[in-house]
Amino acid sequence: MDVIADMFARIRNGIQRKRDFVDVPHSKLKQRILELLKQEGYIQNYEILEDDAHKKGNQPTIRIYLKYLDQRKTRPAIENIEKVSTPGRRVYTPIKKMPHVRRGLGLAIVSCDSGIISDAQARKLKKGGEIIGYVY
Repeated sequence: MDVIADMFARIRNGIQRKRDFVDVPHSKLKQRILELLKQEGYIQNYEILEDDAHKKGNQPTIRIYLKYLDQRKTRPAIENIEKVSTPGRRVYTPIKKMPHVRRGLGLAIVSCDSGIISDAQARKLKKGGEIIGYVY
């Protein structure tokens, strides 16, 4: 199962239901992606919840606080979040063909040897890599 696609689906469903937060199982890759989304202003924050289940050997939970642009929650900061690379079809892009999501208004999440970075950071560092997903 694709854990990143699962996290993106939970975020999409939480936004459609106008939730304040969603919970996903923890992994370091998810945490790095959420840190990038927080830096770029697509989510308010996230926190790692360590409860009694974690102490028994289970996986901790990440709580993602979704961001809305108005008080009535009619305009979410994330219009769409989609997975590009899948376990069966990896999408790698050289720096010369790095995509501009929504003509620069969106964000492409790139995995390279420098870690999880945005498409703008990849252009600045002149590095290509695997396109994990698009956010706009």
